[in-house]
Amino acid sequence: MKDLDYTYAVARVRALENSLFSDSEIERLLACTEEEQCLQLLSEKGWGDGTGSMDISDMLKREEEKTWEVIRELAPDMSVFDVLSYPKLYHNLKAAVKQVCTEVEGESIFYEDCSITGEEMLQIVRNKEWGQLPGNMGEAAAEAYDTLLHTRDGQLCDVIVDKAALDAIYEAGKRSKAEIIRNYAESTVAIADIKIAVRSQKTAKSIDFMKRAMAQCETISVEQLSKAAAAGMDAIRDYLLGTAYAEGAAALQESSSAFERWCDNRMMETIRPQKYNSFSVGPLVAYVLARESEIKTVRIILTGKQNGFSEESIRERIREMYV
Repeated sequence: MKDLDYTYAVARVRALENSLFSDSEIERLLACTEEEQCLQLLSEKGWGDGTGSMDISDMLKREEEKTWEVIRELAPDMSVFDVLSYPKLYHNLKAAVKQVCTEVEGESIFYEDCSITGEEMLQIVRNKEWGQLPGNMGEAAAEAYDTLLHTRDGQLCDVIVDKAALDAIYEAGKRSKAEIIRNYAESTVAIADIKIAVRSQKTAKSIDFMKRAMAQCETISVEQLSKAAAAGMDAIRDYLLGTAYAEGAAALQESSSAFERWCDNRMMETIRPQKYNSFSVGPLVAYVLARESEIKTVRIILTGKQNGFSEESIRERIREMYV
């Protein structure tokens, strides 16, 4: 795709970026004393379906839909964005495998806005049509299915599918000509590996478990990180200090919510340079990721207000904004 093909699309996205939440607007949301005030402010900003509905889940879902409507209208090549839907696609696989193997139906457990819908995924799993799945997904699906059927170990099933998702994201990054997709893939896998290490240390998982769950990438050594996690949280921090993720060590020291916030902020650092790029798909991908982060932040604030958390407690979880 020629760089010039993106000139108009990037110009439109630049205009749309002006409607993204700034830090000061997030402060206004935080200052609202009640959930209803937050929803009113969001409605005034144009969030939701325009009917005045104040249903939180509907409002946030509609914002996700709007993001992709814009991208489908603007992008010369939608295949570039496939990698961003992999987490939802592999979630659908996990949900389908569990539903078929346990014969317990869940409500609203599928994402419909990806290449294989919930019903399609259920059909594939029921019929064991692994060849219908893209790339190495079929292999992971068969392994997860057999594992859950014979061991009833839901966590091991999750590990198999989640690892396959990370591998797929990383492979897509390596194949992509777009720098932002390569950077997104590297950051996504590295941060996921660090999260696995932290959770595994807290739950006393074995090195073998961690190696099975983590995916290879350039900026993190699965071998060294899993050994560090087995040795303790201080060892994880020491390892991270020698990597590109040294700030994660400081966040870990602070608190678990500070660490989760750092993980998302790290992705924002990855995409922010795209603000100065006018002739590639980069700004469009950055806009999608910025919107996802914005919606996640709003969800955190609304959930905090619903549950009566203090402003300080909510603030600790707030992500950095793109604008």
